[in-house]
Amino acid sequence: MPELTLTLLPEAYKVLQFPPETPLPAFPRGAFVSVTLNEEELSIVCPQSVELEAPQVSLDWRCFKFEGPFAFDQTGILNAVTSPLAVAGVGIFAISTYNTDYLLVKAHQLEVTLEALRAAGHRV
Repeated sequence: MPELTLTLLPEAYKVLQFPPETPLPAFPRGAFVSVTLNEEELSIVCPQSVELEAPQVSLDWRCFKFEGPFAFDQTGILNAVTSPLAVAGVGIFAISTYNTDYLLVKAHQLEVTLEALRAAGHRV
């Protein structure tokens, strides 16, 4: 498995869920914001400090950025991180972009996450 470099973004994040017909809200840009829309939902991941409410909200996530970019045909990137985290009992929320991946973990599991990533040979 590849040894990766990940950057822990400095702030806490939240995950919001809206009905799919919800108009996209205006909100500030940050180090990382993700908007995903499908037939079942509109999901937004943004800094916890953003004043945005939703019917469903999950707070206290920490976000790791994979230092890429990674080619589309490069394999095992997410698996290299998610496998040791699964063994450590850490739940994850993963998001991919054109260039790289982001991985969110609950803040209360941050120390376990850091230990598992470093033990697997990753740099954080």
